[in-house]
Amino acid sequence: MPATPMDEGELTERVGKALGRAVAPVETLSGGASSLVYSTTITDTGEKVVVKACPPGLQPVRNRDMLRQARAHRALQDTSLPVPPVLAEDAGAPPEVPPFFVMGFSSGVCEEIGYLPPDQLPPADEVRGRQIDTARLMGELHTIDPVPVGLADEPETTLEAEVQRWTASLDACEEDLRAGSEDVGARLLATLPAALPSRVLHGDFRTGNVLADGDHVTSVIDWEIWSRGDPRVDLAWFLLFVEDERQPVPPGT
Repeated sequence: MPATPMDEGELTERVGKALGRAVAPVETLSGGASSLVYSTTITDTGEKVVVKACPPGLQPVRNRDMLRQARAHRALQDTSLPVPPVLAEDAGAPPEVPPFFVMGFSSGVCEEIGYLPPDQLPPADEVRGRQIDTARLMGELHTIDPVPVGLADEPETTLEAEVQRWTASLDACEEDLRAGSEDVGARLLATLPAALPSRVLHGDFRTGNVLADGDHVTSVIDWEIWSRGDPRVDLAWFLLFVEDERQPVPPGT
């Protein structure tokens, strides 16, 4: 079933009911890829909040599973990692009535530094500071034991399964995009290192998935594909997005 337009009036009513408070009409926030992202304000306090909803007409599975995302936020919101707190959630009646959750609003800019045109880059010390702070928080995440925070029942993804997932994804791409990937996949499977203790993984840890004020990260967001597994998977993904200042990549390449 294809996605259908969101009834924002109905969503506003549902958000107010979930919070038990009157709220202003929801407004679209840019940046959502697999989910719909809105902001609204609690009318009696002026508090701004964010709403993440599954697109209507689609099943809330995998990266569209809003309640699973909310679970990660709840598990981590009392740890040292800065994540927006969950304020309310609604299971809906999918696919027609989409699930959503409401979280606290965090200030800051969200941008993938490595892909910005040179004339839009922040100052070099700010770029470096933000990348270092993002890496620091990734390390903080990987020190958190999944068991005490209530994620013991989350299945672990092995390194072998991770390689196989990417191999299957590349197999579905156009031939020119997957050229050589078969050999890479086979070589990776043949040389897998011993697994490290399982940790909570963000799945897409990079500067484009944090909010920042200058060189300081204020919040880690977009937990659509979190999982449990080897923390080196997060690290490898992060390093793919770290721009080498000695070899800048021209826009569009």
